Amino acid sequence: MIKSTGDQKLTVEEVRLIADLRIMHAKVYELYEIVSVIKKRHDEANIRRYADQGMLDKDIQRVDDTYLWFLRLKEEGVLLTKKLK
Repeated sequence: MIKSTGDQKLTVEEVRLIADLRIMHAKVYELYEIVSVIKKRHDEANIRRYADQGMLDKDIQRVDDTYLWFLRLKEEGVLLTKKLK
């Protein structure tokens, strides 16, 4: 176990979760930056024209799924905040 603030100790699973979340934050930032550059440099018609349509459709579905997951987390956070007030 790894010590946290105070005398509280983190379990191996908690440490793994924290590590996974840090990786997720970095990857979300990276995706945001890449998409921003593509949007800035290229018009949407050319993006669709030159994209592998099957892969683009899968990417869109993955981002949609991820977005919905983030929305659920956000809603749970809002509900938790309201309960604590």
